[in-house]
Amino acid sequence: MIRIARTHLLLAGIAALAACTPASNAETDNAEAGNAQTAAAPADNALPPAIAAAAADPARGPDAATTDARRHGPEILAFAGVKPGDKVIDLIPGGGYWTKLFARTVGANGHVYGIWPTPYANEAKTNVTDYQKLAGSTDFPNVSASIEPATEIKAPEKVDLVFTSQNYHDYPDKFMGPVDPAVLNKAVYEALKPGGTYLIIDHAAPAGSGLSDTDTLHRIDPATVKEQVTSAGFEFVGSSDLLANPADDHTKKVFDPSIRGHTDQFIYKFRKPG
Repeated sequence: MIRIARTHLLLAGIAALAACTPASNAETDNAEAGNAQTAAAPADNALPPAIAAAAADPARGPDAATTDARRHGPEILAFAGVKPGDKVIDLIPGGGYWTKLFARTVGANGHVYGIWPTPYANEAKTNVTDYQKLAGSTDFPNVSASIEPATEIKAPEKVDLVFTSQNYHDYPDKFMGPVDPAVLNKAVYEALKPGGTYLIIDHAAPAGSGLSDTDTLHRIDPATVKEQVTSAGFEFVGSSDLLANPADDHTKKVFDPSIRGHTDQFIYKFRKPG
């Protein structure tokens, strides 16, 4: 397993290169070391060239560098191993922050499939409409959008990465069906190529809380996620603390003004064997 240390070194590099869904159950683009081997996070000049170029691309919008400083998107893409030519599923893509980074990184030979589960799409209609305008646009021709049953994750081809940020915890909630996380993880497994990556970012709940806070606080116990995903046949590759916040005591709703945008989030990387 690999544990990636948090870094602030990248921010200056990205700045130089660059020169929530509704307040409902649905949310927009808002650890365990074990015997892990410690590795340094990439320095500003160590980002893979395709990711560095994507981070600097003006098509992402004028506020991209500011958002990167908070969300660490380029570093997280590097942790995920995204590269030119990859096929990516952005599951519940929110406002498109991650999709834009993916699309510019994978390039013309890659593709990003933005997938919205039907019940989530019904909660986030404005985001869905905006995303549908983004998909296939002049700036992002390698992006497509679809709305699918919450129990399915289907793209026209097997993909290299299934990515979801701040949404895994939604699946067991009433508004989503609910959907058993085992059903979600099986669908992800089937969507991936052998050797493909499953990356989950979510708000951390107190240790031992399981699924009890998913609907109330919009958080989930990281250990529960790890157990559920590995039970579906995935290998746990490692974690990153790029979005960790020790000041978050895990007891507040993620929309609480005192913590919103700064919750303690875990980043787990899994691999489909093969």
